[in-house]
Amino acid sequence: MRVILVVRDGWGYSEEKQGNAVYLANTPNNDRYMEEYPWTLLKCTGNAIGVPEGTQGGSEPGHLTMGAGRVVWQPLEEINRGIEDGSFYGNPAFLDAIRHVKDKGSKLHLMGLHSDQGIHGTTQHLYALLELARMKDLKRAFIHCFLDGRDVPERSAKAFIEETLRQIDEKGVGEIASLMGRYYAMDRDTNWERTERAYDLLTLGEGHGETDALRAIDKAYRKGDETDYYLEPMVITGAGGSPLATIDDEDAVIFWNFRSDRARQITYALTQPEFDKFQRCKFPGVHFTCMSVYNQSLGLSVAFPQKEVENNMGKVLSDHGVRQLRIAETEKYAHVTFFFNSQVEEPYPGEDRIRPRPKPILTSMSGTASP
Repeated sequence: MRVILVVRDGWGYSEEKQGNAVYLANTPNNDRYMEEYPWTLLKCTGNAIGVPEGTQGGSEPGHLTMGAGRVVWQPLEEINRGIEDGSFYGNPAFLDAIRHVKDKGSKLHLMGLHSDQGIHGTTQHLYALLELARMKDLKRAFIHCFLDGRDVPERSAKAFIEETLRQIDEKGVGEIASLMGRYYAMDRDTNWERTERAYDLLTLGEGHGETDALRAIDKAYRKGDETDYYLEPMVITGAGGSPLATIDDEDAVIFWNFRSDRARQITYALTQPEFDKFQRCKFPGVHFTCMSVYNQSLGLSVAFPQKEVENNMGKVLSDHGVRQLRIAETEKYAHVTFFFNSQVEEPYPGEDRIRPRPKPILTSMSGTASP
């Protein structure tokens, strides 16, 4: 007997017809399945998948919940609760990073997705980190903004930057040091040329120079062909046109993205001595803190370690001698393996994996597309 579980990622159900692509499409097979076979619906938002109520779902928590067969509280909700009860400000990983900066007389860099939707990261966590820096009387904190334009409107970056500048002014700590679209900073499909552009901006200050973050975005918009997602690396400059801050030896980095799949490539480049996907002109030795576990093999400081999930689907099938085959292209490979297995990297006994390589899909940036 063979059982096939097909995950149609992004396929939803709604009785609302207006703007409902699934309803408006010609779907004879799906219609037949619903007419001839039993079916039910799975909730894919809010507490049902371990995120705050009112929060939209995503691939990572969806696959994690399906594989676990129960609610697994996501880092977003765990971090939010830590901010509410104050434990966030006593987190040992954050305190170690601040202690390192003070001991070395170096800089603290805060980097992550600069929007508020909470799919990969949220500016609310950035603001909590700025508050922690204020509480610890830390003066040299620099922010590297990965602009969104995908989980939020495609040209909404200015509003988020304005709020961050207000928070900086209110707390008296922090400066924006660089901007770039998540197309570069958060690639997950091994388009290493994009990651290289992000790396060079962060470590060398290589990008379009501008003295003000809001003007930098205006300049990009005036080009007429840029949305936040694709915004090319831009460095904020100080006196004399030099970069305000780059990541240097002995600095500390806190990556506030809590979702791992789009955080991995730039993290590998910044932290792993044996990294060889592109030539690094500069490899600073940094104290690097991940918001959650990006990869268990990296050996990095983690602020919110994952909770162990016992007896997930893959483990139960393996324990009973049932063989498994997980198949997905690169974009969803981590979801049907790592996340479906409750964030366990290694396959279970009897679990095989296939990752077919798709043909390149051209985009307006002349690269391959990431769904």
